[in-house]
Amino acid sequence: MNHTVLAAQNISRMCVVCGTDNPSGLHARFYELDNGELLGVFEPSVVHQGYPGRLHGGIASTALDETIGRAINIADPDAWGVTVELTVRFRKPVPLDITVRAVGRITRNSSRLFEGTGEIVLEDGTVAVEASGRYMKMPIDRIAEGDFNEQWFADTRERPETVEV
Repeated sequence: MNHTVLAAQNISRMCVVCGTDNPSGLHARFYELDNGELLGVFEPSVVHQGYPGRLHGGIASTALDETIGRAINIADPDAWGVTVELTVRFRKPVPLDITVRAVGRITRNSSRLFEGTGEIVLEDGTVAVEASGRYMKMPIDRIAEGDFNEQWFADTRERPETVEV
């Protein structure tokens, strides 16, 4: 199904998921969609391998954790969360030679916690990995050390107008 991309979320320099300067990172991009979901787009390489030709399950979990955790920013751009619990179910292997797409959404949002679900969807539309998570809301100065704003910036790369999920 095609969705309109409303915005691209910020990225950072050294984050293992979205860091533009991290040589071992996934260099992810995150798109806010017209249906209220967040799409994470990842480019895994051989350094993210588990078994030959397959994305490591821990990296797949990381991609979903980040995508679900960032989905809160669609409704509340100033919200920051720390993972309290993440449950992951692996249905199919994720190949390394594809662009990995993770979709996340918020299912519950309270003053202290938020919860969400997400999936890694393969090119043929099948779900390879699914997850649900709980996150505690915290101010960024209690999560990150140093000047976070020096590390967090707009993703100015060209973004698509629509994406298929």
